[in-house]
Amino acid sequence: MADVARLAGVSHQTVSRVINGQSNLRPATRERVEQAILQLGYRPNSAARALVTRRSATIGVIGSKSGYWGPSTVHRTIQAAGREAGYFVSSANLQSLSREELVDAIDHLRGQAVEGIVLISATNDALEVARAQEHLGIPVVVVEGDPAKTRWTVGVDQVAGAELGTRHLIDLGHTDIVHLAGPLEWTEARARLLGWQNAMYAAGLRPGRHVTGDWSAASGYEAGLRIAARDDVTAVFCANDQMALGLLRALSEAGRAVPSGDRGVSVVGFDDIPEAAYLIPPLTTVRQDFQAVGQRAIEILRAALGQVPPPERLIGAELVVRASTAPVERTA
Repeated sequence: MADVARLAGVSHQTVSRVINGQSNLRPATRERVEQAILQLGYRPNSAARALVTRRSATIGVIGSKSGYWGPSTVHRTIQAAGREAGYFVSSANLQSLSREELVDAIDHLRGQAVEGIVLISATNDALEVARAQEHLGIPVVVVEGDPAKTRWTVGVDQVAGAELGTRHLIDLGHTDIVHLAGPLEWTEARARLLGWQNAMYAAGLRPGRHVTGDWSAASGYEAGLRIAARDDVTAVFCANDQMALGLLRALSEAGRAVPSGDRGVSVVGFDDIPEAAYLIPPLTTVRQDFQAVGQRAIEILRAALGQVPPPERLIGAELVVRASTAPVERTA
């Protein structure tokens, strides 16, 4: 930087202002400094800048190797939105989301002097690990977290989304609606269970016992075999589309038509994965805007760093009606 200052005939502070994009400079001065930078091939020393400014311009993102559409889309969007906001994004993709792996990943990212971390996981362990970081001065934004348990969180209104999906089935005349829930150590699964219960109670219906899966199509298939054996069930609200996919196969194998016909069953999913429109039948589902979640996560992180006003934490969900739901068929 001193060499650039000498060649341009300006002070060290002027070069710094040009590099940092400050506007209170004469155009001719800025042009001289930029020409000197180009001529000398100068590149700022990020480590030295971090020492002076106390900013590394780096953020961390922790996700999983699950490959599920939602978390993967959120992760990609966070990386793009982070770069657009001027950050280098350092990612850690974990084999599992155990407390030990989460703590190790956060320690690793803190060693890289990240300014903040986005955690794409909302298990009980993840919430506790994020809360434990609050006194260390590095904000951790939890995607789909619980505002009552973590200071910084962002996500879709899961309760309202589940109410949308369940109410759609109720409006079609269904009263025996089973909920195929996700693993209840996840905030999203608990919120969708609550939304199903809320909609049932609001309609004067008594929700029965839910069935639990693990988000996978295989668990949806196993649960679907049990659900298919129940003649009283006319509709199923699934906590995600992957489990709905497994459920559809189980119902087909058991001779239960979807959505109508002999012992017909209507099915609603959650997420709107790209394949949902191409299942047989095309799946009615609750759409989450995963790209909006990723973009909002960066806004929340910037708010936590004092750079922008805090935005709304919750994003609305949308019901997408396709061919897997139909009015209930009453027997005489």
